[in-house]
Amino acid sequence: MSEAMESEQRVADFDFELPEELIAQEPPAERGLSRMLMMDRATGAVRDASFADLPEQLRAGDLLVLNDSRVIPARLYARRTLVREREKPTGQIEVMLTEPAGNNQWRALVRPGRKVAIGERLVFPAATGEVVMEAEVLERGQFGERLLEFAPVDDFFAALERIGHVPLPPYIHRDDATADHERYQTVYARERGSVAAPTAGLHFTPQVQEKIKARGVEVAYVTLHVGLGTFAPLRVERVDEVHLHRERYTLTTATADALNRAASEGRRIVAVGTTAVRTLEHCAREADGALTAHSGTTEIFISPGFRFRLVGGLLTNFHLPQSSLIMLVSAFAGRERVLAAYRHAVAERYRFFSYGDCMFIA
Repeated sequence: MSEAMESEQRVADFDFELPEELIAQEPPAERGLSRMLMMDRATGAVRDASFADLPEQLRAGDLLVLNDSRVIPARLYARRTLVREREKPTGQIEVMLTEPAGNNQWRALVRPGRKVAIGERLVFPAATGEVVMEAEVLERGQFGERLLEFAPVDDFFAALERIGHVPLPPYIHRDDATADHERYQTVYARERGSVAAPTAGLHFTPQVQEKIKARGVEVAYVTLHVGLGTFAPLRVERVDEVHLHRERYTLTTATADALNRAASEGRRIVAVGTTAVRTLEHCAREADGALTAHSGTTEIFISPGFRFRLVGGLLTNFHLPQSSLIMLVSAFAGRERVLAAYRHAVAERYRFFSYGDCMFIA
């Protein structure tokens, strides 16, 4: 695809009709029981299957790459301590942590945020009323964005675990429940830092992982901490105007070596989720020769016309209309073929988004 053609793509070109009742509000009764739509990347042909069939769709010698980031309880509720004269006291303030900024500072979305000014202190109480954390507002940004500086505590993440809530995405119209603390987390999550789950990995069970390894499939892990940019609406009309939030990633020596071997031997690299795709393709694009271990941030945006250097297969959930994620999948398999597959999924009543079903594209 030429640059001229890329510049003509519009966000609205990635729209599709989705009945609201197909948006999964709960995880499956058991992990791993999801449906899976199989899609031929070259032809667009689709067939219905189950996630339990995934091991048989992988080949001996494939390298399967998963994102081992762990979701933190990033949704907090605060009280304001500064209320101006003639201003009515505000009720509970929702604070969604989005990204660490160093020195006890975090970027966050604050709602309702219109009156939360620079210099205000927010307190975060436990259910007992005891104040567990405090933070000062240092900066204001657009769309409710704030920079917060938290007062030092002995163990910040332990405090989060005590008072934080699972950051379910906005299309799940309920409060988080106890079960979400396990189900909105992959079974192989290790490195804490995400504020949204790498949802293609939610289907995996230890049993499926063992079957995959038994078929001679190599498994490796990257870490990309998923930010709220995953769900942020694209406030532009043209695809070439899209700019994503940066996200932090790590490529370990073991994974870099595995990727280098697979690439040199012509073995297929299968990414589990768009976060793994973005990490792999960012590292491949930035590498001068072989991949090496490192950490960094990426803002890579993948849309039709992108040349994939590493990824040859993709397991992914179904994504929001007009989102950067459906654009990535369209870059991998073709916009018209992907939208046709989505129409099939709608007709066959697949479950959509984070707690929904998945696609395997190869």
